[in-house]
Amino acid sequence: MRSALVIGTGLIGTSAALALAGRGVTVHLTDHDPSRALTAAALGAGTDEAPEGRVDLAIIAVPPAHTAGALAAAMRDGVARGYLDVASVKGGPRRELEALGLDLTAYIGTHPMAGKELSGPLAATADLFEGRPWVLTPTRDTDTEVLNLALELAALCRAVPVVMDADAHDRAVALVSHTPQLISSMVAARLEEADETAVRLCGQGIRDVTRIAASDPRMWVEILTANPGPVADVLAGVAADLGETVEALRALQSSDEDKRRGGAAGIEDVLRRGNAGRVRVPGKHGAAPAVYEIVAVLISDRPGELARIFADAGRAGVNVEDVRIEHATGQQAGLVQVMVEPAAAPVLAAALRERGWSVRQ
Repeated sequence: MRSALVIGTGLIGTSAALALAGRGVTVHLTDHDPSRALTAAALGAGTDEAPEGRVDLAIIAVPPAHTAGALAAAMRDGVARGYLDVASVKGGPRRELEALGLDLTAYIGTHPMAGKELSGPLAATADLFEGRPWVLTPTRDTDTEVLNLALELAALCRAVPVVMDADAHDRAVALVSHTPQLISSMVAARLEEADETAVRLCGQGIRDVTRIAASDPRMWVEILTANPGPVADVLAGVAADLGETVEALRALQSSDEDKRRGGAAGIEDVLRRGNAGRVRVPGKHGAAPAVYEIVAVLISDRPGELARIFADAGRAGVNVEDVRIEHATGQQAGLVQVMVEPAAAPVLAAALRERGWSVRQ
């Protein structure tokens, strides 16, 4: 791939453009808001000047509601040898294009499984897609050259290509992306009118659950409008579990011992099913999930403290698999949860204590 046209310079479009430009591809940028394309160009994502002739690949990076229209316009203008979109929903845009009677041999639907709570070109990074799945949804009509261009795009962005049927993709993202967004927002909404004393008690659990609730509502309305059925199906299952859980909790309030036992069994059932589902979430680099031991270290909120912990772990010959920070309320300190292989935990704990760290167990 020598040249590309990115139509839509938001987070995804600009990030793809940055990755391509950084690997020698000539990238042209356009957006319905020229200032966004100019901003992306200023970040080094390419040029906002129109290409003189056909480019190798046109990347449509606009909201799902506008994807089919932008694709149709680009294909009718013949701006590229191949066309793909990066919308988070795949079945709808394809059916819209079919209804318009367009030749879809030069088109492939794709969806990079990456993003942030922030949007716009200023949130973009060239490494946004590194190691992340990039779903490709070819049909029997998709030209081999276009499939190869999509595979090359994923490779240049250092993503991991995954081939799926478009409708299967939409059902999958309803479960692993769209429903979690709504549930996170619903939990966060409980905080809006909560007593200030309760809010001050927020710990890492509520931060984890509500992190993605900071996402742009307008963007998510567009995404969910394009995939309402599959999301509603998943939420219906969640609602059934929620109803049973409410009944179980009410039973725990009963003075009847049998009802309390039944309530406890109901709560345990949903928690155990949650355990079973959680272990299916892929671990590092998409591998099977691993069980790590946590070494908790108390640190002060000063520059260089995390770097010191990592350096001391390296001196002890211990690889840090993951890390989380729980910030203390009302004081400039926090608890760093360093996750390591179980056999390495006592080694790391001893080494950190030797170097003066306060290790909690």
